[in-house]
Amino acid sequence: MLDVMLEEDWMGLPVWARNLAFRLACLQRPEDVELLRVAACDLHAFGPDWDAIAAELHRRADRLEAGQDVSLP
Repeated sequence: MLDVMLEEDWMGLPVWARNLAFRLACLQRPEDVELLRVAACDLHAFGPDWDAIAAELHRRADRLEAGQDVSLP
């Protein structure tokens, strides 16, 4: 669903719904580097309120790519 939303109608979901969808997806696939990066970029697009969470998702993706152990917060 997220892939379709991003390709067809980027603003099709309200911010609260897209954030919830990305959170659920990240909980289901916590080691998916690509998903973490897409979620982080999406959060960055909606203002400074989400920047800290987006930065943490980027750091987590970087650690996973580097092969470091990443525990969920």
